[in-house]
Amino acid sequence: MGSQWGRDRTYLRAVREGYRSRAAYKLREIQERFRVIRDNDNVLDLGAAPGSWLQVARSLTGGKVVGIDLSPIAPLEGVTTITADLTNPSLWREVSALMGIVNVVVSDAAPKLSGHRSYDQARSIELGEQALAFACNVLKPGGNLVMKSFQGEDFDHLLNEVKQYFLSVKTYRSNASRKGSSEVYIIAKNFAGAGNEA
Repeated sequence: MGSQWGRDRTYLRAVREGYRSRAAYKLREIQERFRVIRDNDNVLDLGAAPGSWLQVARSLTGGKVVGIDLSPIAPLEGVTTITADLTNPSLWREVSALMGIVNVVVSDAAPKLSGHRSYDQARSIELGEQALAFACNVLKPGGNLVMKSFQGEDFDHLLNEVKQYFLSVKTYRSNASRKGSSEVYIIAKNFAGAGNEA
């Protein structure tokens, strides 16, 4: 990630502190502000490569930490990783069997940027909808969801969709995001049920 966005202060700090990318600080900020992960929560990370959110999650909980990505993730101590496509319905059952209870789902997944803002935003919304569907199929009642999206014309539709399933939904812009970035995080707490998503 550093080679793509340049070696700024946050990137260099991540290297120095042993994180796989600058994204680690985004989850740390979110945790500090919203307390989405509790001491013994089981945490599922969607779109987890290269693994910096897994590193943070592992440091926050004594529960199970599992990451899923289309790309293989280099091993991390105390973390289980699965190389798979989120849209595969059998994956929900595999995750539930592996983790038992899922307390928290996090997703920092983003599309490969094309440079066309409207296309990239639409792909981001699609990823968000996939993460929401996955969360609704595995989260226990009362569980939490954190996911990245990009602000744009379809963002409010995704946000309203999330509000159908969680009792508390907020948005947050991280200080660790690149300057000028339109990325925003949806912080959804207290899962109320899957409704028609299953």
